[in-house]
Amino acid sequence: MRPSTKRHPEFNIAADFAYPQHLRNSMDDLPAAPGVYIFHGDSETLPLYIGKSVNIRNRVLSHLRNEEEARLLRQTRRISHIRTAGAVGALLLEASLIKQQQPLYNQKLRRTKQLCSWLLTDHGAQIVYSQDVNFAIQKGLYGLFSSKRAALETMRVLADQSRLCYGVIGLEKLIPNKPCFRYMLQQCAGACCGQEDHATHHARLKSSLQSIQVECWPYPGAIALVERFNDEVQMHVIAQWCYLGTVQDPKDAEALARQAAGFDADGYRILCRPILGGQAEIIPLW
Repeated sequence: MRPSTKRHPEFNIAADFAYPQHLRNSMDDLPAAPGVYIFHGDSETLPLYIGKSVNIRNRVLSHLRNEEEARLLRQTRRISHIRTAGAVGALLLEASLIKQQQPLYNQKLRRTKQLCSWLLTDHGAQIVYSQDVNFAIQKGLYGLFSSKRAALETMRVLADQSRLCYGVIGLEKLIPNKPCFRYMLQQCAGACCGQEDHATHHARLKSSLQSIQVECWPYPGAIALVERFNDEVQMHVIAQWCYLGTVQDPKDAEALARQAAGFDADGYRILCRPILGGQAEIIPLW
């Protein structure tokens, strides 16, 4: 099956696609194993595209046969790779390299933005920012957003679905002793005018946010997430959802764990399921 343009919309469709014969030699060293692959152009320092796969060789072959990626293939001069011992390591390395090297075609991951989230307290909800709050340990956070606008839009959608009051949440101002406009349209259950008590409204708000709850870092310090491929063993050092690097020696892992770490949204999205789901081999480091 041909890879969809929806996965890589930055690749231009070319009507005159021709198989990139000039890249055949680059395929010789690509393994049928997990890792990251890099498409290089004329620049020695700025790659064109960085991707990951559990089978590097097969994934790169799918690129070479894809006419919708013709522009990328014409610009590519060689393809290199970095092996990992598993899928998690490939995901972590891909995200790290994209941030460091800013590839031309990795538009989505290469931009780092100020994160914000909804903080739910007993008194209501407010938007907080990662520069002010440590998202790795702060309880009561819901959603990871790249902008205040995105956070507000998500809250509006959830409020509409659950008939929550915009005014009580803080999305709009209430007029004292008057119901909100949405109550008159039967889109609010009446927390703004006494038809629903605030405790019940707050419980429904918390329930509606449950699917986007941000989980706190579950360890007192850093850990090593271990992956194995045949005889190869890699330890990915993680602290507060932040990927610090990959090593083979436990002593190197302990040294790496002493580095400062801050919450990383990509690391959180990659690691949340394997760590909290008990799917990974974990070694606490300190």
